[in-house]
Amino acid sequence: MTRATTVRAVLAAAVLLVSVFITLTMSPRLGLDLQGGTRMVLQAKDSNTAKADRESTDRTLEVLRQRIDSLGVSEPTLTRSGEDRIIVELPDVQDPRQAADVIGRTAQLGFHAVQGPEAGQKDGGRTLPDEQGTPLALGPERLSGAGVKDATAQFDAQQGTGWTVSLDFHKDAGKEWTRLTGDAACNPAGDEQRRVAIVLDEKVISSPQVDPSVGCEVGLPSGSTQITGSFSAEEARDLALLIKGGALPVPVEIVEQRTVGPTLGAAAIDASARAALIGAAATALFITFVYRLFGALAALALGAYGVISYATLVVLGVTLTLPGLAGFVLAIGMAVDANVLVFERAREEYAGRTSRSLRSSLTAGFRNAWSAVADSNVTTLIAAALLFFLGSGPVKGFGVTLGIGVLASMFSALVIARALTETAAGSRFVNDYRGVNGIARPGRVRTWLNTRDFQLFRSPRRWLMMSAALVLVAVTGILVRGIDLGVEFTGGRLVEYSTSRPVDVDTARDTIAAAGFEDAEVTTAGDRDLSVRTGQLDNDGEHALRAALAEAGGETTKVRDELIGPSLGDELRRNALIALGVAVFVQLAYLAARFRWTFAVASVGALVHDVIILVGAFAWLGRPVDGIFLAALLTVIGYSVNDSVVVFDRVRELWAGSRRTPVADVANRAVLQTVPRTVNTGMGALFILVALAVLGGDSLADFALALLIGICVGTYSSVMTAVPGALLLEKSRKAPPPARKRAPKRGKPAGRTRRDPADNGARV
Repeated sequence: MTRATTVRAVLAAAVLLVSVFITLTMSPRLGLDLQGGTRMVLQAKDSNTAKADRESTDRTLEVLRQRIDSLGVSEPTLTRSGEDRIIVELPDVQDPRQAADVIGRTAQLGFHAVQGPEAGQKDGGRTLPDEQGTPLALGPERLSGAGVKDATAQFDAQQGTGWTVSLDFHKDAGKEWTRLTGDAACNPAGDEQRRVAIVLDEKVISSPQVDPSVGCEVGLPSGSTQITGSFSAEEARDLALLIKGGALPVPVEIVEQRTVGPTLGAAAIDASARAALIGAAATALFITFVYRLFGALAALALGAYGVISYATLVVLGVTLTLPGLAGFVLAIGMAVDANVLVFERAREEYAGRTSRSLRSSLTAGFRNAWSAVADSNVTTLIAAALLFFLGSGPVKGFGVTLGIGVLASMFSALVIARALTETAAGSRFVNDYRGVNGIARPGRVRTWLNTRDFQLFRSPRRWLMMSAALVLVAVTGILVRGIDLGVEFTGGRLVEYSTSRPVDVDTARDTIAAAGFEDAEVTTAGDRDLSVRTGQLDNDGEHALRAALAEAGGETTKVRDELIGPSLGDELRRNALIALGVAVFVQLAYLAARFRWTFAVASVGALVHDVIILVGAFAWLGRPVDGIFLAALLTVIGYSVNDSVVVFDRVRELWAGSRRTPVADVANRAVLQTVPRTVNTGMGALFILVALAVLGGDSLADFALALLIGICVGTYSSVMTAVPGALLLEKSRKAPPPARKRAPKRGKPAGRTRRDPADNGARV
């Protein structure tokens, strides 16, 4: 075992031991779509007295935190998003009506002097009905709810006033309260102007008379104030909660609300776990079948990758969402890619030089595959970064999980798998029995291609015409069938219910229409599962809709609930287009820097080809295009460029070594050499995606379907669209072939050569 192999083995063992410890001692942080609960996004709005900026939003967040803490919700999470949005996550809250009512109300509490009838509405005053509906002329606000120090609900049995709310003011506000009640006390008992009106959100909730025992300009002390108003116990507690929380510095509006039942989250975890186990097992068996012993060692490294990736997610405190869980599972299939690249290069090195040993072939495979491994993973990391920065909600979690998975897969392949395979390559048994190690003999796909000697690019335009025909079919689907934008992009509400009795879709539509929801779209996903999509629908309307369904279907349970405001829908739709545009531009810039601009343009052309076909396929199938689809689409972009990078990396290498060979012949040879890698990598990803599509449940079915279509189309386009496009561009460009890189001597860094001791360096 060499020193470098020993260092890799020690590093791999240390990282793996730490990861196992973290896995056994720490629990993941589950998102609400996995543990159940309600997630709200609040948009701060400008008011007459304050602007909705970062400072006022932070103050609003603290007020909301006090209110939510008083609701008794376990482990609530409140975070500011951007300048003027607040994300509220309430685990285990299935009926958001009460929470939305409490946290969404502006609670603009004010204390006003009551003016005489002749005062009108001068000096900022206004007229509002009192508790009995009698118009009451109010003076300007003398004291705001921000001056309230504490508010408690109490039951007054002695005075017989029932439930009341006792107020305690801060020092300066208490003095103003004393002056206000002292001024009112200067009026005769029973006079309207002896009253003090307490106004909450433009409604007089109490307008008590100042007690006759209070003297003129003496007033009431801070701690002896009570609000009466025939409150019930619940009303008194809610009022005390609102007042104690204080007035929000700026009003807030609920622009997004998602509720997920706990059973759906548990089912999603179970389904994803089954898909991960079955898909990973199938991938491990496949890579072991193809690469024998080295494939089995790569499968062990794949298991280590899973532990390391999971431990990283846990220790960083990443919230694991349903798309994030899917990203974790998907990255298992993508983690095979680096191993396949290395093993295929090692096969070529071993077959190309009869004098080369198994160990040196493997080392050369790692060295020569590094460029393609790095470039292909960077393109996927770019897609993950775009998902994080331009996505929203659970899509961000998918981006984080995918990015961590890519980094962990590189460590798994280049450190763990390399340490294992290099150690095995030093064994005499592995060297003597060529059929055992997996790289000493060419694979079946490579052998079949070599015997056929296909000439793929005699007519590049033929392949481009075929790609254009596929794009035309996709565009036809978009124009004829239209794109079914999800609620996330259009705004509205989507609610999924489960009923105790079977309900057919026609009965459900009639029942909902009779309840006043004529425009609701109803679909079924089984005898007892209903999906209802409407325009703007508040929480009370949703409660009425569920009650109507219960009459036909018996006990009706809300499984999932998504509400997106129209402004947020427009924003998300705009951000989706921006994300796609940025993805194309960034990939183009990276490829142009790493390759020839002709290769970059051809790769991006293939990328756009894949995007159009995937969107068109969903249009023909009538599947919704939503945030999860966007995550799949950006992942397909990374995967498509990944495949193109591998092909063009080989084209560049072969062309630099055979500068007089026509580029079409070079490209043909490069494609045939990389086909085994493309097939084997694609199979690894397909095992995982098929498992997700079949076992992942309805929540992940569309996601897996989009990736299945995208990977198949991307694999085709990276060869049959990108390469012909690059060949046509190279014909018109007529630039010289790329320069050949100087290969470093063994044991010496690049750029330096080893000289024979007898050589004095002189040359003629």
